[in-house]
Amino acid sequence: MGLFDLTGKQALVTGGTRGIGLMIARGFLDAGASVIISSRDAGACEQARAELSAHGDVTAVPADLSSEAECLRLAATVEGPLHVLVNNAGATWGAPLLEFPEAAWDKVLNLNVKSPFFLTRALLGRLEEAASDDDPARVINIGSIDGLRVPALPTYSYSASKAAVHMLTKVLAKELGPRRITVNAIAPGPFESKMMAATLDAFGDAIAAAAPLGRIGRPDDMAGTAVFLSSRAGSYVTGAIIPVDGGIATTL
Repeated sequence: MGLFDLTGKQALVTGGTRGIGLMIARGFLDAGASVIISSRDAGACEQARAELSAHGDVTAVPADLSSEAECLRLAATVEGPLHVLVNNAGATWGAPLLEFPEAAWDKVLNLNVKSPFFLTRALLGRLEEAASDDDPARVINIGSIDGLRVPALPTYSYSASKAAVHMLTKVLAKELGPRRITVNAIAPGPFESKMMAATLDAFGDAIAAAAPLGRIGRPDDMAGTAVFLSSRAGSYVTGAIIPVDGGIATTL
């Protein structure tokens, strides 16, 4: 098997119907993995499944992962060993300080922080079934550079949630390492996605100009990092927070 080959592996990507999740799912399929994608929107699941089927073996399971019950239901649909879990489903909310509502904390924290914890726990058995000393099972949490630096916009619960995801990644890496499961986080900068659409429409040129590499992220940038972490090439990496941002946060 090649250094970056995922042939024979099964991966689950939450929030896999659009944006970063779709980029990662397509990258996994192109590397030879079979992929399960999940989203709360059944229509989006079917549309993404149809689009991705040209790249390989993909199935779609609708689920709203903001509750533990739905995490358990999704986990119960996974058959056989699970080699890679990507906790990507997420939400954001922006509002001025004095107008920021309680609902913005509940929605964002439930999906961005609770979901990775409860879904990972629910799938431990499947991950351990796939794991070996030479080729651990992998958990990849999607954080954000807004969890590494103070964000420019008033997204209080989002930035706090992503900082929490980064710390949860390190805690789980320490605990699950002896079970032959690596846990890492990718901290994306600006990529074209529904979540970033309004920001890029308004400030895209300025954001690109502020990056040392002079552009926003492309699908291969995200897919390549996820494939690295999931392949033999990334088998000795755990507890890492990897910014994929063109240098925006890492060169401040």
